[in-house]
Amino acid sequence: MNMTKILLIAIPIAPFLGGCISGIFGNMIGRKASHRITILFVLISTILSGLVMSSVIEGESHNISIYLWSLSGDISFEIGFLVDSLSSTMMLVVSFVSLMVHIYTIGYMAEDPGYQRFFCYISLFTFAMLVLVMSNNFLQLFFGWEAVGVISYLLIGFWHNKPSAIDANLKAFLVNRVGDLGFLLGIGLILAYCGTLDFKGVFEMAPEISNQNLVLLNNLEWSVLTVICLLLFVGAMGKSAQVPLHVWLPDSMEGPTPISALIHAATMVTAGIFMVARMSPLFELSEAALSFVIIIGAITALFTGLLGIVQNDIKRVVAYSTLSQLGYMTVALGASAYSIAIFHLVTHAFFKALLFLAAGSVIIGMHHKQDMNSMGGVRKYMPVTWATTLIGSLALIGFPFFSGFYSKESIIEHVYRSEILGSNFAYFSVLVGVFITSLYTFRMYFLVFEGKERFGAKKHIPSSAELQNGSKKPHESSMVVLLPLILLAIPSIFLGAVLIEPMLYGDFFEDVIFVSPAHQNTFNSPNAFGGWYEMGVHGFMTLPFLLAISGIVVAWVFYIKFPRLAVIFKKITHPIVILLEEKYYFDRFNSWFFVKGAKKLGLGFWKIGDVFLIDNLLVNGVARSARFFALILRKIQTGMIYHYALMMVLGLTMLLSIWVFGVV
Repeated sequence: MNMTKILLIAIPIAPFLGGCISGIFGNMIGRKASHRITILFVLISTILSGLVMSSVIEGESHNISIYLWSLSGDISFEIGFLVDSLSSTMMLVVSFVSLMVHIYTIGYMAEDPGYQRFFCYISLFTFAMLVLVMSNNFLQLFFGWEAVGVISYLLIGFWHNKPSAIDANLKAFLVNRVGDLGFLLGIGLILAYCGTLDFKGVFEMAPEISNQNLVLLNNLEWSVLTVICLLLFVGAMGKSAQVPLHVWLPDSMEGPTPISALIHAATMVTAGIFMVARMSPLFELSEAALSFVIIIGAITALFTGLLGIVQNDIKRVVAYSTLSQLGYMTVALGASAYSIAIFHLVTHAFFKALLFLAAGSVIIGMHHKQDMNSMGGVRKYMPVTWATTLIGSLALIGFPFFSGFYSKESIIEHVYRSEILGSNFAYFSVLVGVFITSLYTFRMYFLVFEGKERFGAKKHIPSSAELQNGSKKPHESSMVVLLPLILLAIPSIFLGAVLIEPMLYGDFFEDVIFVSPAHQNTFNSPNAFGGWYEMGVHGFMTLPFLLAISGIVVAWVFYIKFPRLAVIFKKITHPIVILLEEKYYFDRFNSWFFVKGAKKLGLGFWKIGDVFLIDNLLVNGVARSARFFALILRKIQTGMIYHYALMMVLGLTMLLSIWVFGVV
């Protein structure tokens, strides 16, 4: 085995080994040894991912088969790695964010009894995600896809004594199974029509199968490739939380905050975005699939963003912002701007991980309070957390020169020039989404860090942590918590300016992401980009900047200057507020239609199948029939000899009659 194979195998195996050691031997080696070992192995994976990225920048790429897993006829199922600019980008993002989360966890989970188990889970999650992004075939992709789902189930329900956490992890697991069913069916169609699961072989056969049709739904003919793309995207809708399969993500906030950063910033929720970008040679051959993608993304970006305005839990505000930003990425995919979607994925990974971890720092400083209505004026008590949160917030709203500006502005510009069916609605959604994002982001910022202090309210009952600290006032977090915030804040400022030229206007994704000539527009031209500085300056003169500033101003007026206005406005728009607080009644509908419907269906099957058919008809019915015939036969058994003699004579007469007439 050559050094390249060893290097690539070591990247996912390192966190796997760390997770196994912490999980199996954690109680023996202790808490410090557990976090040191897992962090060391994730650090190794991060360094190796950086080396791979540097080699890819120099022009190297690898499509390596590690071993043959199974052979069925002419079809081989292999385990292998595809390392190019797309996968190496994901590898570095996943491993680095995971490293920050591991370090942060030392402080956040310091008093948790499941300390070693937690480090085991997050290391195994990192392993599964790396296997997913490095795969060169659908078999390995599906393994990583399912592995991150299973481990996320364990992570969301980590506090298994908390009923809401158990409900949340079960909800996430079931909703993702819906998406995974579509994903598996898409893989099955690929195997049936292409005869291989290798990415390269499937992409080569894509033009051929694009001319074939399937007969579905009342003998309507559907393009095979369109059906495949739609099924694959259903899988992406589950993992990347697109409407209507988005309902699991906000509830997953019941898990510890490091999980929120790891799952919802750079890893699991971006798996669907990565998969669609990897499948660009398939999606580019189906206009219908692209239209479906862009419309679903637009709905998610707009309507889930509105839900963030009415949230009072600091983590849920950030969670709904994740949903909205995933909608932006999906819109970019539908507009054939795959490189821009990945660019936003990368920038979003850093500033969203920063916001989640900063929210966790606030929760620690506020003695584990999460209600923003019980905060206010925290800025002077937590200066580092305040500064890093402000950086993350400005990056999230797309303020010029921050990382999120370059990626969000690029999405808006590209969608504006797109001619895909549904692009006009998508443009409206992402444009209005800028104002909404700014409003709920700075509503959170002002409620937490500015204004009057509300954590010393009347009837306040001190928690055990407050009594132990001897104070109800907030306090800055420890350095082990603040260090990841500082390290994530740096790329949240500069990463967009550094990456925009090579990723969007250079050849970084050349021969990796395919865009058909029909879907290219003028924004793809290098002449449209004058440089990161010129783009930043121009950003101050655009409509998105005006909308972002408007959102900040409205949030300041409502929540700092004239807070009574927010109360009055809430009363005026009460029906809309109720609609948003009920999350468009998705959960109620799912509970009524699917949960109660499944219970009623099961009850019906039980009554008809078990009670009527099996119990009454088969088991008890046979018993009753035997009893009925036994009662009839019982009457014949009189015990009198002359009755038996009569029956013998009658029987003999019948037999002789049958024999005589039969002979005649």
